[in-house]
Amino acid sequence: MEKRNILVTGSSRGIGAAIGKALAAHNVVGHSSAGGEGRIAADLASPEGARALWWEAMGVLGGRIDVLVNNAGIFEANPIDQRDDAWVAGWERTMQVNLTASAELCRLAVLHFRERGEGGRIVNVASRAAYRGDSPAHWHYAASKAGMVGMTKSIARGYASEGILAFAVCPGFTMTGMAEDYLESRGGDKLLADIPLGRVASSEEVAETVRWLATDAPPSATGAVIDVNGASYVR
Repeated sequence: MEKRNILVTGSSRGIGAAIGKALAAHNVVGHSSAGGEGRIAADLASPEGARALWWEAMGVLGGRIDVLVNNAGIFEANPIDQRDDAWVAGWERTMQVNLTASAELCRLAVLHFRERGEGGRIVNVASRAAYRGDSPAHWHYAASKAGMVGMTKSIARGYASEGILAFAVCPGFTMTGMAEDYLESRGGDKLLADIPLGRVASSEEVAETVRWLATDAPPSATGAVIDVNGASYVR
């Protein structure tokens, strides 16, 4: 198997940590806000964070990145009845982390892939919220993930002829530490009743989907969006 140089954002826990394990046969550079354990520290809420992360990862990986996995994201409540400026600030923070930073990294990846002339792959971890929406306090989250899906499809259509492939994964509820707390606090039975499979996805299931797209999916699958939500939303 050919080893690939892979940058994975948001790799310190949950789905991101599972993605790192699933891709362990390759040269993986991870990222988190705080860094540590071999991960690059970068604050994607900062306008400079994505660019700094990309160039540091390029240095660590010897000047070549073959695959970008955009997994980092935030899920913060933003109730509509708070102050106007607070609501806008919450909206903009989520857009910066979930969409703008991912877009910057995608742009840098596409430019890098084109310069090398050997193609490359991008996998964006979105959410079923991109299609079905989210709670009244999470308009911004759903909008950011819908933007990520639209961006992925645009990249796939725009650069396939150059061997640049783009895919997205849309998980529903996923069993991470945060999801366990959420299920317990919101009444697990009610949430599970909305999932025909009868359980939430595991981080490993999402990670395996990402691994396949990052390394093995056929080129003709470019532009595909794969749902991993137990049929809680089907398109």
